Amino acid sequence: MLTFDEARKRVIESAPRVATERVLVHEAAGRVLREDVRSPGDLPPFDYSAMDGYAVRAEDTVGATEAVPKALSVRDGESRAGGDELPDVLAGTCVRIFTGARIPAGADAVEMQENVRRDGAIAQMIRSMTAGQNIRRRGEDLRAGALALPSGTRLTPSQLSLLTSLGRVRVVVARRPVVTIVATGDELRSPEDPERPGSVIESISPGVAAFVAQCGGVARLAPVARDREDEVVNAIRDALAGSDVVVTIGGVSVGEHDVVRTALERAGVTLDFWKVALKPGKPVALGHAGDKRWLGLPGNPASALLTFTLFGAPLLRAMQGDDQPCAPFTAGSLTKATQHGTGRLEFVRAVLDERATPARVSPLKGQASGSVVSMAHADSYVLLDAERASFDEGAMVPVMRLRDV
Repeated sequence: MLTFDEARKRVIESAPRVATERVLVHEAAGRVLREDVRSPGDLPPFDYSAMDGYAVRAEDTVGATEAVPKALSVRDGESRAGGDELPDVLAGTCVRIFTGARIPAGADAVEMQENVRRDGAIAQMIRSMTAGQNIRRRGEDLRAGALALPSGTRLTPSQLSLLTSLGRVRVVVARRPVVTIVATGDELRSPEDPERPGSVIESISPGVAAFVAQCGGVARLAPVARDREDEVVNAIRDALAGSDVVVTIGGVSVGEHDVVRTALERAGVTLDFWKVALKPGKPVALGHAGDKRWLGLPGNPASALLTFTLFGAPLLRAMQGDDQPCAPFTAGSLTKATQHGTGRLEFVRAVLDERATPARVSPLKGQASGSVVSMAHADSYVLLDAERASFDEGAMVPVMRLRDV
């Protein structure tokens, strides 16, 4: 069996890049940028006021106090956002100015209006100003030609505003990888099907599909494939024909009715690895057919969803060129003593309280690989070292937050 680190490294390093496309900036949230974006000009493009107030020459306010203010003549006109003509600030004068407005010639500071006593055409300054105070300088954020966003950035809403401020209408991003999900098993039925002895509702595909969407992919749900080799072969072939990634659920173990591995070979899929020293989810597997990838998940709900977050999510992110394909680990303090069997790295479903210092993490009840309930309530995984059998209350352990997947 591969170690978790070895298996995840193989997943990322083998991930083929999907093609790019140009999309409207306002539709690019969550997409992976596939071009370096540089500023075409200085940002801000001119010196402007950060406050509503008065544009002044700082030297004219030296020595001003509330008891002994400095009187400045308010010039006719004003500087407002989007305004055209600006009166110059001459010695002993000031100009009314508003947030976002250009700094008039001669001024080198802005005093906020709350600190000015206005009496008709006279403005009383009650404190000394320094040059540059309350002014945002041209190019303060970005100089012309500076790198604004590098390729590999998964775009956030705030970054869309930055792109727009640089004059971008469209941006080059990775195409959304198409993922077809094929659940296998004679026991499976849909929620609409009548119940039959020994049957269970196929509940894993919707969760995997949601994770696919969160990772920037497009999920397609194929019909359930029964445990018949020919049926599974055809399902895999059909899925490969229209997908970048095929995810199968179940049938990757060693039981007599686990036919996926044989079906893969017949469908033209080469196995890259099978089995990882991991709990739950040991039977997880990866393969390829040309530039398409196959990911085999275990059939138990918690195992399947967990292994997709550990391997499927990094695969999809790497295919898009995401410069951070793997969810980071943070740390948490265990709220109770915890034991586990050694030999395999274990990911324990848990709830993380980040309001505490240090953050506290509580393993949930029901850690069986078939328990979808604990998976539904978990917001994180606790990582338990393969060589350590027990962890005291308060022990610091690595934690993966599901929101980072």
